[in-house]
Amino acid sequence: MGTQQQDQTVLKDKPKKRRLKPPSKYAVVLYNDNYTPMDFVVFVLQEIFGHPFDRAERIMLAVHTDGMGVAGIYNFEIAEQKAMETHEVAVEHEYSLRINIEEIAG
Repeated sequence: MGTQQQDQTVLKDKPKKRRLKPPSKYAVVLYNDNYTPMDFVVFVLQEIFGHPFDRAERIMLAVHTDGMGVAGIYNFEIAEQKAMETHEVAVEHEYSLRINIEEIAG
């Protein structure tokens, strides 16, 4: 019995390399409603999301015609902040602009 134990070698586990996955991305989505004016949506897209006028207008038209449009894609904290800012500005102007944060599958 003693010789069998001596023949066995102990394999040391190599430390596993941890691969960190990049943080998830989140889309800030605006939804169409019958109350928020198109020019206000363009304003929000320029002021909060930093889009130039032509891109803001294209996103607004997507919201109007398709029922929704992506205002931007960010890390969660930034997406959340931009969504909150948009909501606050909409409430200040008494508009019911709907906005949501959606995780992008990756």
